Amino acid sequence: MNRTPRKKSRGKKFLLVLFGLGFGLLLTEVFLRAAGYSAPLFYQPDYYRGVVLRPNIAGTYQREGRNYVSINSAGLRDREHAIAKPPDTIRIALLGDSYCEALQVPLEQTFWWLLQQKLESCPQFAGKHVEIINFGVSGYGTAQELITLRRQVWQYSPDIVMLLMTTNNDISDNVRSLKKTDQIPYFYYRGDQLIEDDSFREAPQFRWRTFSSFGRWFRDHLRLVQLGYEAQLLIKTKLDERRSRQPAPASPVPAAANDNAKPPSSEISVENMIYLKPDATWNEAWRVTEGLVNEMHREVNEKGAKFMLVIGSNPIQVHPDAAVRQRFQAYLGMDDLFYPNRRLEQFANREAIDFLDLAQPLERYADEKKVYLHGFGKEIGNGHWNVEGHRQAAELIEQKMCSEASPKF
Repeated sequence: MNRTPRKKSRGKKFLLVLFGLGFGLLLTEVFLRAAGYSAPLFYQPDYYRGVVLRPNIAGTYQREGRNYVSINSAGLRDREHAIAKPPDTIRIALLGDSYCEALQVPLEQTFWWLLQQKLESCPQFAGKHVEIINFGVSGYGTAQELITLRRQVWQYSPDIVMLLMTTNNDISDNVRSLKKTDQIPYFYYRGDQLIEDDSFREAPQFRWRTFSSFGRWFRDHLRLVQLGYEAQLLIKTKLDERRSRQPAPASPVPAAANDNAKPPSSEISVENMIYLKPDATWNEAWRVTEGLVNEMHREVNEKGAKFMLVIGSNPIQVHPDAAVRQRFQAYLGMDDLFYPNRRLEQFANREAIDFLDLAQPLERYADEKKVYLHGFGKEIGNGHWNVEGHRQAAELIEQKMCSEASPKF
């Protein structure tokens, strides 16, 4: 006879627990909104490129620094642009990855925003309005950038196509075995012909992401869910860092470096292998990358536009402490931090591609001024360009494009 009251008592306790939990979650949601926290999902699956930025999404990006980001109606991290080019306008289409997307800094402090203002004052663009359209997306390799050129860029009728590459991952991004993901397109050589591999469309993870719009709604509208996703990502990132036993690219290297002992290849990250003598896999990555850039160059020329290849900097290349750079070189057993940059310059010279390497002049600037051009807060020296890095990149590109040797428009 006592079972029924006991059941009722347990039921009431259970309801109280549920109510308390729900009330606590509601208070947390209200607090996060009041504090201005937002971390929406900025990306969505794409049938052609694997991933693109989501049109008209906005929120706070805080994985490096803290910055409010909005994506325009065309899915670009940029202001709105008309499809038709206005009269007396020089349009520059910017292709690249996270260094162009630049979620870490305000729009007005990105190198390409600063650049378009600077170019209008140089003789090559006299009497013209300069408009740079940013097509950069984090994680893109040259394959996705070529597809972007073909599917999205040409409708804007650019006069110049500028490709910004960063050697720490742009070469490895072009080979599946180095990129280690099946959710993006690749190109490969069949004989002397580049063939697109779009098999990612059949990958289970990609197909699931394509149809999981229900979960995306919760991620967009609930700050608590956003916080959970960000916490999960942070934990995963920290675990990955712990598993990877090599030094961060721009940080002082561990004690092993002082012994001038080269670490086993299994301990060298993909990002750091770019500085070493390439094996068969890396030679294929270089071949595919150069082939994709050549294809881009050819298509731009056929459209009557100008093509420019710009190489950005890796954090360790422009670390302001020469001793740190030297210890890093000793740790990897190599003596040239700019090997990938020089190789790309030689390639560009062979193919008559307009070329600019930012890394070496940025190193000289960092040495002279003793400033960090990458990183934010506690991660200063690591990661992407900070405000000063963007400012210096804009100045160097302006000098190149406004030089007497540059063509007039």
